[in-house]
Amino acid sequence: MANHKSALKRIRANESKRLRNRYQHKSTRTLVKKLRLTTDKALVSDLFKQVSSALDKLAKKNIIHKNKAANQKSKLAKLANKLAA
Repeated sequence: MANHKSALKRIRANESKRLRNRYQHKSTRTLVKKLRLTTDKALVSDLFKQVSSALDKLAKKNIIHKNKAANQKSKLAKLANKLAA
């Protein structure tokens, strides 16, 4: 167990950050799934913008790797373009 006040504070801060990261990651995965399952052409472009932005935010905060975000965005862009055409 931590003996210093600052260490105890760090433990609390890390836990709150972990929960926030988990929530953001799960929300993004839900958006990705929603985009993959949609067939509505009008909804696809708005949803792709949201998903793309969310993936960029996760990559910026090192919640996911930047290459993973890029790969997911690429695959989803292909899907969105295919649906839009």
